[in-house]
Amino acid sequence: MSSSPPRPAPCSCTACRRRTEVFELGPALLFCPGDRPERFVKAAERSDAVILDLEDAVAPDAKAAARAHVAASDLDPSRVIVRVNAPDTAEFDDDLAMLAASPFRTVMVAKTEGAAALDRFDESYSLIALCETARGVSEAARIAAHDRIVGLMWGAEDLVASLGGTASRHADGRYRDAARYARSRILIEASAHGKAAIDAVHIDIDDLLGLAAEAEDAAASGFRATACIHPGQVATIRSAYAPDAETLGWAREVLAAAEGERGVFRFRGRMIDEPLLRHARAVSARGA
Repeated sequence: MSSSPPRPAPCSCTACRRRTEVFELGPALLFCPGDRPERFVKAAERSDAVILDLEDAVAPDAKAAARAHVAASDLDPSRVIVRVNAPDTAEFDDDLAMLAASPFRTVMVAKTEGAAALDRFDESYSLIALCETARGVSEAARIAAHDRIVGLMWGAEDLVASLGGTASRHADGRYRDAARYARSRILIEASAHGKAAIDAVHIDIDDLLGLAAEAEDAAASGFRATACIHPGQVATIRSAYAPDAETLGWAREVLAAAEGERGVFRFRGRMIDEPLLRHARAVSARGA
């Protein structure tokens, strides 16, 4: 029986730690087609960050125009992510050339399937790898370890297509097992390497109840943000990530109580240890 290759250790270099600390986008990341410049400002205003898309949302014959529109945009670069085409496509080099002449330095790399392609970006870039194929999910650990990576995202539809399947969900809306595995794998590998995990889009725009359930689960599980495809989904995502007043109050009070304690202590009838304090810190951060 052949053994599995060794898993890469989390990168602890100064640059990687800095990148981890500066990922503060979200929780609602809104995709906007790169060839629709009239939507750029509104998309940025209505979301926590806008993803200007040069990939799937843009037809092949409109790619050049989309690059020109993104390059001409005067949006705040700190709240813009540019999704480029997959590294194995003819469009990738043109995307990189446009970015180099632009102020945008947070980039989502579509269909990332390995860490080597990420070396094409210099150290000025912060990268989000979109692991949305079987190969990309299987390489998630190595991708997450790359020192330019600040986050991983997954995508259900491209993943299932890469498996030869036809549907990522059951008739009742639940993800099939392959999609659930990919979602969990991306979250775990991103977190293992100190990077952010971003949950996939909910493509049924009118299903706000389903979106709310998935976003609430994402927040509780440790995802840092959820991507979306319509401005009408933003409020639902924000609400899902925001802790309710009671939970936020408990988190702040238990953290305050911990300042005078050493090790495990009792708080409101519960034993509080470090894992629970970490939960409280996460809740407090979301509440801020």
